[in-house]
Amino acid sequence: MYKACLKASKLLIRDFGEIEKLQVSSKGPGDFVSSADKRTEKILIEEILKANSNYGIVSEESGEINKNNKDERWIIDPIDGTMNFINGIPQFAISIAYEKNQEIISSIIFDPIKNEMFMAEKGNGAYLNNSRIRVSKKKNVQDCLVVTGGPKSASKLKEIIFTEYINVSKKINSPVRKFGSAALDLANVGCGRFDGFWQWELNYWDIAAGILIVKESGGFVEILNNAKKPFRCNILATNYHIHNDLRDLIFKKNIE
Repeated sequence: MYKACLKASKLLIRDFGEIEKLQVSSKGPGDFVSSADKRTEKILIEEILKANSNYGIVSEESGEINKNNKDERWIIDPIDGTMNFINGIPQFAISIAYEKNQEIISSIIFDPIKNEMFMAEKGNGAYLNNSRIRVSKKKNVQDCLVVTGGPKSASKLKEIIFTEYINVSKKINSPVRKFGSAALDLANVGCGRFDGFWQWELNYWDIAAGILIVKESGGFVEILNNAKKPFRCNILATNYHIHNDLRDLIFKKNIE
């Protein structure tokens, strides 16, 4: 996983450096990002299948590979934070998780621009660039830095999500932030920079690696309810101490 991330990131960093050139080219931004996604994903898949050609893979661009193998499966997001990437914002990451018997047992989230490698292995803790990480110790939700995201397309959930956003923002001293990369949001909960994160209608590959990183750093992850579409999730992740309070705020209908 580590070698695959490093190999794929070299071209990804190059592509990110060419974003400004894109503005004067005839090539559309959608095509540019699509090619960057696919090229990064291709490298990751090739490196993984070198180890075992029968591995199952679920990936954003390629879908399912060896779909019958659910006992040894990789979950891949080549660029989590695509909108940030295309706008030249250095807040995106490569995300890889490995499932054994349908349980995530190891994962990596790599921020190639900041050169930050978050890693976790079940039962062995979570690390940032080889240093052990822990979630924050804050116990009062009013003093916490909480982050979220929004639906990726028009949805009946938009009004609900906006209400949740207002509910939480009114309760805590710091406004709820949106950074545009669920994988990095979860990684930052794991290392204590953020105290909590929630978002609806996420793809599984956006959060699979981050789930283990939060858990192995002492945090708590809850899938709030089962999304209707395959590989979709609604998630709440916190430092554990504020979990119930933040959950109550998210579902609170009225502000006193």
